[in-house]
Amino acid sequence: MKLIRTEDAVGQVLCHDITQIIPGITKDARFRKGHIVKEDDIPVLLSLGKDHLYVWEKDDTVYHENEAAQILCDVCINEHMNPSPVKEGKIELSSSCDGLFCIDVERLDAVNDIDQIMIASRHTNTPVKKGDKLLGTRVIPLVISKEKMELVKKAAGDGPLCRLFPYQLKKAGIVTTGNEVYYGRIQDKFTPVVIQKLEQYGIKTEEHIIVNDEKEKIKEAILTLKEKGCELIIATGGMSVDPDDQTPGAIRESGAKMISYGAPVLPGAMFCLAYYEDGTAVMGLPGCVMYAKTTIFDLILPRVAAKVPVTRKDITRLGHGGLCLGCETCRYPACSFGKV
Repeated sequence: MKLIRTEDAVGQVLCHDITQIIPGITKDARFRKGHIVKEDDIPVLLSLGKDHLYVWEKDDTVYHENEAAQILCDVCINEHMNPSPVKEGKIELSSSCDGLFCIDVERLDAVNDIDQIMIASRHTNTPVKKGDKLLGTRVIPLVISKEKMELVKKAAGDGPLCRLFPYQLKKAGIVTTGNEVYYGRIQDKFTPVVIQKLEQYGIKTEEHIIVNDEKEKIKEAILTLKEKGCELIIATGGMSVDPDDQTPGAIRESGAKMISYGAPVLPGAMFCLAYYEDGTAVMGLPGCVMYAKTTIFDLILPRVAAKVPVTRKDITRLGHGGLCLGCETCRYPACSFGKV
């Protein structure tokens, strides 16, 4: 760093905070370390008694932290994301809509593995609301070599690290299975729970069919909902290995391609997911969805609502983090459940 006259400091980078004290009103940094001095700042600095300033001896081989933060922001930002103004070398991205936040973890790791670089994000596949913070970027030093920032661009590769998928799915149908409900022996307490969860993602339950424990009847109900244009078909109950539980077989025989019957998640091990060729999703929900606060349904529904295809690998990877701790006060999704 070097000492220069304040009048000569325009365009220079401050090496230290400069405090402003107004008795009874404020005592805070008026200019922070890293601030790039502007013409309008000169009278203010002089009024604070600063006739001389320590500034960085910047050259063409380095970026100021604010410039570097913008590069990091550029390799992350995508549609439906709003950047904050750069402050002290940091830029944050927030969501401009409700949706599913996804990040390429492998590329993120590659960027963060570069010394003096930092991008801190939410977990991938996290449901977010409009205005939610997604990630923050900055470099550690006040100035950083341009060569290092070129390494960042190379590690980030082609295309932004992040994506935010707005919820698109609007119309769902529910097949309630079980002799006990069909014959009126018990009240259907499963369907209201599913309807409420769907509504959280803007999905309306357009159709509801109740059938007994006959595989053919369940299959017919699924196909009826498909013909009526339901984008998501949910079958409740009949998901265990008991002889009377016919839902997984009915889903298979309806022509949907089975992605997974069973998931390494508790609660929700007996979950079933399938897709038709046109992208219509079919879920078989185990009984735990009816009484447990958070289950496999809460992990998969946001992805389906955003029309992000779920693969078998996506489901098997849920085992790491797939144990719900059953906290007395549920804080999902601000917890470890379902975080890969």
